[in-house]
Amino acid sequence: MKKNYNTVMIIEDKLVSGEVTEELFACDLSKCKGACCVQGDLGAPLEKSELKILEEIYPEVEPYLREEGKFAILDQGTSVYDTTGNYSTPLVNGRECAYVVFDKNKVALCGIENAYFDGKISFRKPVSCHLYPIRIKKTKQMEAVNYERWDVCSEACVRGAKEGIKVYEFVKDALIRKYGQNFYDELDALVKAQDSNPGK
Repeated sequence: MKKNYNTVMIIEDKLVSGEVTEELFACDLSKCKGACCVQGDLGAPLEKSELKILEEIYPEVEPYLREEGKFAILDQGTSVYDTTGNYSTPLVNGRECAYVVFDKNKVALCGIENAYFDGKISFRKPVSCHLYPIRIKKTKQMEAVNYERWDVCSEACVRGAKEGIKVYEFVKDALIRKYGQNFYDELDALVKAQDSNPGK
């Protein structure tokens, strides 16, 4: 049975889906192995401002990547114009993101993020990756902040339910990075007010 969600929240020019503020979610990499970076037909969506950044930081990121990823980037570039008419990260043979690396447990990690954590660069990773499972859809007037359901994230839903973590709480740092502290604080306050008055 489909769940009925409360009214979409509007903050500035952002429409935040009820699923973002009500669904429970917390990544469990030990279970999913980072499948969102490996499965799918396209790489991670990129903002136009990120295209130049990826070019500039690539010399620092390259040592962290697998040979397959380096070859894909050499062949396709640090970003690609994809079939949706947008930009995304290149893929290795149509599979995993070219920036993916695997740890000893075969968990997919981000080579860009590894360079960031080592202090080599100040760019953590594409904001779409940081925000996941949130996806942003832009129109001329508004931005819709939505929760993207994907079966590879089923274990994240289990963990989120167990620990009581909502989607927007799980991606708190990414939302602040994208929209600022004031946006997050207002969203959080609206959610808490709604939770304390569920019948209104």
